[in-house]
Amino acid sequence: MTQNDGTHPFATAALATPAAGAPFEAVRLPRRALRDDDVLIDIAYAGICHSDIHTVRDEWGPAHYPMTPGHEIAGTVAAVGSAVTRHKVGDRVGVGCLVDSCGECAQCKDGFEQFCEKPSVGTYNSPDYFGEVTQGGYAQQIVVSERMVLRIPEGIDLDVAAPLLCAGITTYSPLKRWGAGPGRTVGVVGVGGLGHMAVKLAAAMGAEVTTISRSDAKAEDAKALGATRHLATSEEGALKAARSSFDLIINTVSADLDMKQYVRLLRPHGALINVGLPPGDLAVAPGSLIIGNKVIGGSNIGGIPETQEMLDFCAEHGIGATIETIDASDPKAVDEAYDRVVDGDVRYRVVIDTATITPA
Repeated sequence: MTQNDGTHPFATAALATPAAGAPFEAVRLPRRALRDDDVLIDIAYAGICHSDIHTVRDEWGPAHYPMTPGHEIAGTVAAVGSAVTRHKVGDRVGVGCLVDSCGECAQCKDGFEQFCEKPSVGTYNSPDYFGEVTQGGYAQQIVVSERMVLRIPEGIDLDVAAPLLCAGITTYSPLKRWGAGPGRTVGVVGVGGLGHMAVKLAAAMGAEVTTISRSDAKAEDAKALGATRHLATSEEGALKAARSSFDLIINTVSADLDMKQYVRLLRPHGALINVGLPPGDLAVAPGSLIIGNKVIGGSNIGGIPETQEMLDFCAEHGIGATIETIDASDPKAVDEAYDRVVDGDVRYRVVIDTATITPA
C-alpha cells in the first residue's frame, strides 16, 4: 500500500473509468493533504454497490469522469489531522455514502447528514465544498472529514463489514423506523445485495421474515439467512394467499412492481417501504391506502449516528454481509463483476481486495 505522512498531496493506487461504458483502468489517483479535521484511511476492502454501476454507466444522469466509484469502504486509520479527536492511527474504520456535510443545519444537528441543507457531499461523483469532484473507495487510500468516519467494532471482519456501509444501513434504517421486532411480520422483496441484509437484520431484530421473489431459486438461501418462509410470486395464487400477512414490507428491487398487489399484502397500519429505485412511477389507488391506514414510503441511507448504531448492532449479533472477494490486479475483474451483479449472479455482494490494485 502507498504510504505517506498525510501532510502533503499524494497519489494512491486506484481503479478508475475514463468515460461512460469504458472499462476500468488501474491509475494513480490524487488525494488531498490532510486538513486539521481529516482522517487518512488505508482501505482494505471496497464493496461494489449497484448504485456504483448505475453511476459509472451514466444511467442516473450526467456523471463526472474519470471516476473512481465506491462508497462501501473498510480499512484502518493511517494518519490524522491535528484537530482530530474521534479516531487514532490503527483504528478499524469505515466510510459509507457521505464524506462531508455542513454540520450546522438542522438536519445535520439532528444526525441526518444525508439530508444536509448545503447539501451533503457524496463519497464519489459529488462536488465537494472546495471545488473538486470526490473520488471513492476503489483505491488504497482515502482522506475524509473525521465526522464521516465510522468505527468498525472488533466483532466484524473488515471484508464483510464493507457492504454494511451502504447495503447495511439502507436496510437497517427503515426496519428500525417502521418497528421490525418481536411479534412483527416483515416481508423482504428481492434476495440480493440489499435484500439479503434486510433478512439478516430483520431476523436479528426478532421479526418473523418472509422473502418474496419471482421463483424458488433462492428459497434455501433465504432460510439460511434467517427467513422463516419464502414466497415465489410466479406461483399461481401465491400473492393472493399471502394477503394481509405483513406489518412491514421492504422492497429492495429496482424493477417496476404492481404496487396494488403488494399493498394488499399489508395488514392494517402496515407499511411498504421502497429502498430500490425503479425507473417508473408508482401507481396505487388512494383508497387502498385509506382503507387499512396503510403507507407506501421510501427510505434513503441513514445519518452517521444511525450508521454507527447499525455497525454496533451487527457486531453484537454477529452479522456481516455475505460476500465474494475479488482480486483486482486485472481491472477486468471489476467489469466482469458489474455484469454479474446486473445479471443477479452474485451471492450476495462483491468486495474488492484493494491491496491487489496495481497501476502500471
